[in-house]
Amino acid sequence: MIKKRKGPQFRIHSSFRHSHRCNLHPCPLPTSCRRERQGRTNLMAGRVITVAQDGTGDFTTVQAAVDIVPFGNNFRTVIRVGPGVYRQPVYVPKTKNFITLAGLRPEDTVLTWNNSVSRIDHHQGERLIGTGTFGCGSVIVEGEDFIAENVTFENSCPEGSGQAVALRVTADRCAFYNCRFLGWQDTLYLHYGKQYLKDCYIEGSVDFIFGNSTALLEHCHIHCKSEGFITAQGRKSSQETTGYVFLRCVVHCL
Repeated sequence: MIKKRKGPQFRIHSSFRHSHRCNLHPCPLPTSCRRERQGRTNLMAGRVITVAQDGTGDFTTVQAAVDIVPFGNNFRTVIRVGPGVYRQPVYVPKTKNFITLAGLRPEDTVLTWNNSVSRIDHHQGERLIGTGTFGCGSVIVEGEDFIAENVTFENSCPEGSGQAVALRVTADRCAFYNCRFLGWQDTLYLHYGKQYLKDCYIEGSVDFIFGNSTALLEHCHIHCKSEGFITAQGRKSSQETTGYVFLRCVVHCL
């Protein structure tokens, strides 16, 4: 059982504060059983897990909080991440859906690691996360309906390390609000699915927004740290329906 703890007040974005999936099939159980099951459902729908490096939360690492979410999850689970620099790769597996990572400010809540295309040090094996560019993300999200707010995703590899992904998203219906994505080459890998990014900061040097997803980036600040291509959308023909839309974004290049 997860204990409730007092801590800083996190502001959860109104668009997903009460989001969860409903059971649309008729229930054949008696009324008393349905009420009991509904009570358990409401508890799961409002589940909140806290992460704090000083030990005042339920866990001290983000990965430990993700690990406790059940496979096949159908209800919104909010992981409130306290201030700190969390130096550990994070992996959100398939079917661990409806997870929200919520920080206080992106400058204060940083998820960082230093994998690159030629060096991958991860607590999961390559059978799960893949190899090369596909497997080198500091954070890898494969669970659908994932949301992050007020979080920094960073790959701390130095310039010249080659492909070094801060975040890979291989999942549908994911959203990012007021997040930062920091790195050099291949910072943000929007690999598959549909994503929405709003009020985000994205920086890099070469092809640092790439993949073959369908993504809307609204009111984002895109910073190119050296001469090079900003995006490399991966569709192979005009018949594919994937692509990127940049709406009211600012692009700043050195």
